[in-house]
Amino acid sequence: MYPHERSLVSQLAGKSFVILGVNSDGSQEKLKKTMEKEDITWRSWWDGGSTGGPIATRWNVQGWPTLYLLDGNGVIRFKNARGERLDRAIEELLAEIGEEVTLEHDET
Repeated sequence: MYPHERSLVSQLAGKSFVILGVNSDGSQEKLKKTMEKEDITWRSWWDGGSTGGPIATRWNVQGWPTLYLLDGNGVIRFKNARGERLDRAIEELLAEIGEEVTLEHDET
């Protein structure tokens, strides 16, 4: 999943798009190591070291990874879209605000 996210960050630089991560690794140190190893450049919060952390609880996350795609008003528009389906959803939301993009999907 991280390679696709890195690709999105690269392709959508300068567009109205951000990735925010929530991580349930057992410690903040483990999260830092994961972010370095996976070249995660987007903001990621540590959720207390368990899948029952405060962020996951508030957002009713039932499994990891869970992916929410929000529009510019903070409304959840897609949940658990992956791969090309995620790319199309992002294109759709950006088009709604006049930012036309065509994403190249990378399966790596």
